[in-house]
Amino acid sequence: MNNQELKRYDRQILLEEMGIEGQEKLQKASVLVIGAGGLGCPLLSYLTGAGIGKIGVIDGDVVEESNLHRQVIYQQNDIGKNKAQAAAARLNLLNPGVEIQAYPHQLNAQNAVEIILDYDLVIDGSDNFPTRYLVNDCCVALKKTLVFGSIFQFEGQVSVFNYKGGPDYRLCYPEAPAAEEVPNCGESGVLGPLPGMIGSIMANEALKIICGFGTTLSGKLLILNALNYDMQIFNIQPENPEKDQPGPVKTKTAAYQEIDIRDLEEWKENAEPFLLIDVREAYEFEEHNIGGTHISLYDLKEKIDSIPFQHKLVLCCASGAKSRMAVKIINKKRKEELFIISLLAQNN
Repeated sequence: MNNQELKRYDRQILLEEMGIEGQEKLQKASVLVIGAGGLGCPLLSYLTGAGIGKIGVIDGDVVEESNLHRQVIYQQNDIGKNKAQAAAARLNLLNPGVEIQAYPHQLNAQNAVEIILDYDLVIDGSDNFPTRYLVNDCCVALKKTLVFGSIFQFEGQVSVFNYKGGPDYRLCYPEAPAAEEVPNCGESGVLGPLPGMIGSIMANEALKIICGFGTTLSGKLLILNALNYDMQIFNIQPENPEKDQPGPVKTKTAAYQEIDIRDLEEWKENAEPFLLIDVREAYEFEEHNIGGTHISLYDLKEKIDSIPFQHKLVLCCASGAKSRMAVKIINKKRKEELFIISLLAQNN
């Protein structure tokens, strides 16, 4: 990643579960979002914001005025435009670094396999049962993981299908209900924030699957009631005692030691050589520092070859988060004895 990308994704890279490695996984990933409606709008916004490398969006519908209270990616002047194309135009403004592929038509039996084959992960935000079964069956045949979501009035559902040997949509819903038993938003209504809530959960599942952290909803069905915030998670299939047994706990070996200002003073008294590098931004370094050299975290990758590694290397920032990221950058280049100082810890 270049410096601009490091700055853009700074807040999620700071998460230990994500880190630079997770961000690189996102940038290499491709995701197909089926439906650019109520669920698709928050999905597409958060996936684009997160920095997914390639996002496909397929929808043959046009924007209608009745969509705007919940499909907040669109504006008044988008009425009459194809949803996939209008969404792609707006997403390109949000993050020009993400490749957006718009498919301005419906997914059907003739084009489904060809389109789905090009993507690592499929997310179904469609609003009809024939499409859901078509998407599921293609994902099963092509061995693609499927993130599913649906909404009805005040209730939403989310699950993950076909993930690491987990169940597919047909195990949860073997048969579609009769057509006369399936109301739509135009007949039954929907609360505007609900698709935003459910779509955000679906996006969250997608990021966890791509980066490989957290627990997914594979084999489970989450149901959220927005009227009373009741949330329940049901097992779709009987639990496998052997499969569900927790594995050995993995312990992380720290690649650094946390020290405080007293350690630096002791090293100075004993004439022990060390190099202190403050990895905060320039304005932070100017406002308050404890000495040393300033190299912003986002410039570290380019300047790493100029750092003399013959001494103990101490990394300094406000909370320790940026210093830990700096440790990962340095360790990719060479293994060194690294130390971290948190300025907030010194003030406390």
